Amino acid sequence: MARPAPEPVVADAAALDFGDPEKGREVFAQCTSCHQIGQGAEDRIGPHLNGIFGRRAGAHEGFRYSDDMKMMGADGLTWELANLDAYLENPKALVSRTRMNFAGLKDPQDRSDILAYLRQFSASPQNIPEAAPTAQPREVDLSPEVLAIVGDTDYGEYLASECKTCHQQDGSDKGIPAITNWPTEDFVVAMHAYKRQIRPHPVMQMMASRLSDEEIAALAAYFAQGE
Repeated sequence: MARPAPEPVVADAAALDFGDPEKGREVFAQCTSCHQIGQGAEDRIGPHLNGIFGRRAGAHEGFRYSDDMKMMGADGLTWELANLDAYLENPKALVSRTRMNFAGLKDPQDRSDILAYLRQFSASPQNIPEAAPTAQPREVDLSPEVLAIVGDTDYGEYLASECKTCHQQDGSDKGIPAITNWPTEDFVVAMHAYKRQIRPHPVMQMMASRLSDEEIAALAAYFAQGE
């Protein structure tokens, strides 16, 4: 029998143990490769985080969650202050096979600050308006011509054999970040960031350096289509 859902967090943030939202915005910068928040936010590798407070786990319509996350939501897990704090500290301790490949925020102050920042984008009750857009610059500036390349998925599948020696096609991470269902533009930007050695992973830098713009677009198209 499913356990009853916890009571959602109320809107009076001042009465709760929140930190500094401006500092939280800085902490959130490490989350932006997977999550968007604010006006116009969309799902990426992870769901957008508007309205996260009071949302049932695994219940954001249209997003592909792990089976464990959907199970936890069906069993009553609702994102309120204590649960979000625990999840941010150690995601896999709360949801054992979550696809979120993030080690967690060990500093309680960082968690308090980021929760204060996230809280600005939830309204419960509906008396807190959506905050202004939180525009995040791309890691690397690419020309419109590069971003407009439409990749060949068949060619991408051929090229992906080397990628799949580490990355799991079913979307599980197993210690390696998942890239299945990654939006094409995010994939392209990330690969060019490795190619220009902006992202600091020597193996990925080496792999990306071998790829042309067309090959990167082909891989992006292939992995975006899912399993």
